[in-house]
Amino acid sequence: MRRSALLTVAALALSTAVSAQSPLLGEAIQAGQVGERYDGYLGITGAAPPQVERQVRAINIERRNLYIQLAQRRNVTPDLVGMATGCQLLSSLSAGEAYMLDDRVWRRRGAHPVALPNYCR
Repeated sequence: MRRSALLTVAALALSTAVSAQSPLLGEAIQAGQVGERYDGYLGITGAAPPQVERQVRAINIERRNLYIQLAQRRNVTPDLVGMATGCQLLSSLSAGEAYMLDDRVWRRRGAHPVALPNYCR
């Protein structure tokens, strides 16, 4: 399996879900209440309104289902698909957005790109 092909397929599929997000979720992302995790899922960084928490759960369910489908087609695990997608998502964060690497510490992206884990290279 080529990792770049997997990333492309997953990123294209996720772009639809991201573009369909509500203004409230977009505001939570900009405020750093919601961020991308290394494993390809969204996470709540602290306190967030219940509606935002529900949206994050719904998006993560959609992502998990997508990862399962892609994993079955590629004969890999859903976790591998999620982590490969996480690399792509982390590399495309805007300044100020929250993210979590595999050390499970929330950070905010500054002016420089996110220092991706070795498995992303």
